[in-house]
Amino acid sequence: MIITIDSNSGFCFGVNAAVAKAEELLEQQNKLYCLGDIVHNEQEVIRLSGMGLVTIDHAIFFTMRDATVLLRAHGEPPSTYEYARKNNIQLVDATCPIVLKLQQRIHTGYNSVSEQSGQVVIYGKKGHAEVNGLVGQTQGEALVIEDIAQIDQIDITRPVELFAQTTKDLEGFHKLADELRSRAVYAPLKIHDTICRQVSNRIPGIRDFAGRYSLILFVTGQKSSNGRMLFEICQSVNANSKLVSSPDDLEKQWFIGISSVGICGATSTPRNMLEKVAEAIKQVVHQI
Repeated sequence: MIITIDSNSGFCFGVNAAVAKAEELLEQQNKLYCLGDIVHNEQEVIRLSGMGLVTIDHAIFFTMRDATVLLRAHGEPPSTYEYARKNNIQLVDATCPIVLKLQQRIHTGYNSVSEQSGQVVIYGKKGHAEVNGLVGQTQGEALVIEDIAQIDQIDITRPVELFAQTTKDLEGFHKLADELRSRAVYAPLKIHDTICRQVSNRIPGIRDFAGRYSLILFVTGQKSSNGRMLFEICQSVNANSKLVSSPDDLEKQWFIGISSVGICGATSTPRNMLEKVAEAIKQVVHQI
């Protein structure tokens, strides 16, 4: 059986940098707080927890004083920085540079469009960590649209500035933008394509990869929106695609009569997890 790991899968730049920063600090100290899961991958969170990384939520954070807290790649709203400043909390800011730039653009766009009684619209997943940070740049006033079916929520009689969560799908964003252009003929409309190309450029590669194997195993954490999006693309190309989080999810019957297996993953999937899945497949196949 041929078993191949997609060379383009694994952590994106922002996640890789945040994890590396956590590992660096944990080599110097035996405990470090992280605001939210450092990455939407349960196995990686468990691994770093074993090194001393303590994941806290916002409810706990807003009771803390005199501590050091790591901010993950997803970014945070201004309220997090303000609380830290007032309560002697040292922030280790691992916000992805692409997300940080997007926050700044949305803040500027909000200030501009507010003067015209307009609105900022974000194409993204409601409640997602990155989106919460983006909405925070607008004093909580941005409208979050998850897909084109919600376009009627946008008031096209007012000026609109449209942005996108960095990990949303490019095709969906373009459909939403095109539909807005066709509707907003009487009010100013600014479209900002802010989707990360390191993520969107994986889509053509994933499509090609998924079509080359009898079975596709897509490895991702259950909380990863990027993972779900890329997995759906795999399924659209190869109906024999399975979603797994770790080697424990493998089922022996999947491999009966299979000549080739392709292993790929999300931007939040560590490379070593892809390798562990590959090794586990060899053991399962040996038992068939």
